[in-house]
Amino acid sequence: MTPGEAHPMRPRVEGEREREILEATLEVLADVGYDRLTMDAVATRAKASKATLYRRWTNKVSLVIDALLLQKEAPVLPDTGTLRGDLVNAFCKGGLMDERAVSTLASVLTALTRDAEFAREFRTRVIGPKVAVSAAIYERAKARGEVRADLDVSIFGPALAGMLLHRAYVFGETPSEDLILRLIDQIILPAALADAGDRTTDPAQT
Repeated sequence: MTPGEAHPMRPRVEGEREREILEATLEVLADVGYDRLTMDAVATRAKASKATLYRRWTNKVSLVIDALLLQKEAPVLPDTGTLRGDLVNAFCKGGLMDERAVSTLASVLTALTRDAEFAREFRTRVIGPKVAVSAAIYERAKARGEVRADLDVSIFGPALAGMLLHRAYVFGETPSEDLILRLIDQIILPAALADAGDRTTDPAQT
């Protein structure tokens, strides 16, 4: 009998069982934060063995990143023909308007300065796709001549999300469509548009 026959590979964790474990991870994350989260704690919450977790995830970083992605839909690049319309479509549907997602993000913030591996994976896999969509929105507006030619996309791309999170974490203001529209109309557009006459505050025109 070969070693492989004597010790057949255990089935991979997938499907509904994988989702249950990731949901348990989010629950533990909400309770204790990233720094105090352990594979043992997740295994206990998910009613699974630690060995089961390690068959699917190599470490805490990979487990938590997958859990964060579970509650985050892949961002879609809108195409309304205007900067305002694209920003409204990108930010007023889920994402930062999801109170649970904002709360979960708060639970991992300290890890971004303490755990280099987690920070790298978080910025690449969780934040990266959203940042790419925001940058594409501004680049496309620049190509249309809608925004200033010297507009720094690296600053404007994450600006709206940054303002929303600042108000959420510092002032306790849950992101809402009204807040997003006010930030777009009163801060983003006045600073970005090439022609003040292009501005509109009428949501019906998005």
